[in-house]
Amino acid sequence: MKKWTLSLVGVLSALAVSAAQADDKPVFGLVMSFSGWFQPIDADTIAGAKLAVEDINAAGGVLGQPIEIVEFDNKSEPALGADGAIEVIDKEAKAILFPSDFDFGAPGAFVAQQNNVIAFSAASDPKFGVKGIGPLAYSVSNAGQAQGALMAEWAYNDKGWRTAYVLLDNTISYTKSLCGSFAERWKELAGDDGLVGEDTFLNSDPSVAAQVTRITSLSEQPDIVFLCSYAPGGPSAIRQMRAAGIESAILTGESMDGDYWIGSVPDLSNFYVVNYGSKYGDDPDPEVNAFFERFEKKYGKPADVSYGLRGYSAVQAWAKAANEAGSLDGDKVAAVLDTFKDEPLVIGPTTFTQELHIATTRPMAIIGVDDGKFSAQGRYAVEEVPNF
Repeated sequence: MKKWTLSLVGVLSALAVSAAQADDKPVFGLVMSFSGWFQPIDADTIAGAKLAVEDINAAGGVLGQPIEIVEFDNKSEPALGADGAIEVIDKEAKAILFPSDFDFGAPGAFVAQQNNVIAFSAASDPKFGVKGIGPLAYSVSNAGQAQGALMAEWAYNDKGWRTAYVLLDNTISYTKSLCGSFAERWKELAGDDGLVGEDTFLNSDPSVAAQVTRITSLSEQPDIVFLCSYAPGGPSAIRQMRAAGIESAILTGESMDGDYWIGSVPDLSNFYVVNYGSKYGDDPDPEVNAFFERFEKKYGKPADVSYGLRGYSAVQAWAKAANEAGSLDGDKVAAVLDTFKDEPLVIGPTTFTQELHIATTRPMAIIGVDDGKFSAQGRYAVEEVPNF
């Protein structure tokens, strides 16, 4: 009887240890748009995250264990993000990557916050952080406001352009922040007269003829049209501007990253986009070029956009913080993330503080297009970060 009792105690103890180990498994959740209209935006971010898990596991994992991935498809419906967060947390997720937009990511991130789970996104809205969600929410992107200011500084200081027209796709928060910060910084640099016009459209508009007419009716064509949009509306607007004879430089933000849409605007030139790194093998940072080589090798095709850097860096940041904290507990991991100062993630040097969980001054790549061919112009950092 005594022997049986001791055996039973041993079994129960083993089960308890097993349960404790299960509770401490490094599980990373992906509550993303695996389908629906937002899927092309999230696809490479997801792929980058999975590549990071593979690399980190090959190097020993997190706290000596391999990272496991659990997934939920929000079907491009923001409200489903909360359901997804609940589901992957039930599957023991200790950190979750949400879609690359505040409106899409916030519903699930609130649930993660309530359950002491780290929430990551590649949203460019600083609200995906302490003020908008809570102390466990982090974005691996650069703030959209900083991106707009960076493009204004580069256009004025490096290219010598002096007049600009702002064309805003008034659909999502990112485009509004981007155009707003560009216009503000441009007027600081070029004066109020340097901003020769502002206009809006919606991504679903089949025609921007009225907006194009207002540009062509100016006494002189602007040096720049600063376009804040995304596919398919953005490429459509570019095509209509060029067809109308507008040859001004067109500058835009990361939402028009990649060359997957270039076929709809044949022979495009004098176009510039800010993003996280050149996927064309010519980035000034060798680590970025190596990343895209590994990406292509793993997935059998080149990356569509630079967003894989964001997904990779989210997992990379969490793994580094968890290993340093010696814990998967959300509060303990966040305490380490908040000490990141120019942390060398693949996306670039990354800084978080207790007050701000998004990059502002991290250098970004600017990619130019000449005759339909994309090439890196260099990496630049914003000099004056706007208030937000």
